[in-house]
Amino acid sequence: MSDTQKRIDDLVKHNDILLFMKGTASFPQCGFSGRAVQILKACGVEPKAITTVNVLEDAEIREAIKSYSNWPTIPQLFVKGEFIGGSDIMMEMYENGELQGMLASKA
Repeated sequence: MSDTQKRIDDLVKHNDILLFMKGTASFPQCGFSGRAVQILKACGVEPKAITTVNVLEDAEIREAIKSYSNWPTIPQLFVKGEFIGGSDIMMEMYENGELQGMLASKA
């Protein structure tokens, strides 16, 4: 595991709600990242409960997260160490109520 992969692994293991995104929760820099933040808010998650990593500030993380999760796009959501998916998966899970249940203990 590379140093960057280790950094990602530490972030995933030590943050209950972790979103790798373009920009920040208060200033998303792509539509998909903004959508992911809005979905989390709609689930009742307080913004301070979300740890975000702005991949635009770290090219190594931006590339390494794709191989770490085996997912080609950003944003990427991890909950309690488990990879959930990107904004489309998040929306599907939100619409069927699955995401709210997963996040309920952290809202």
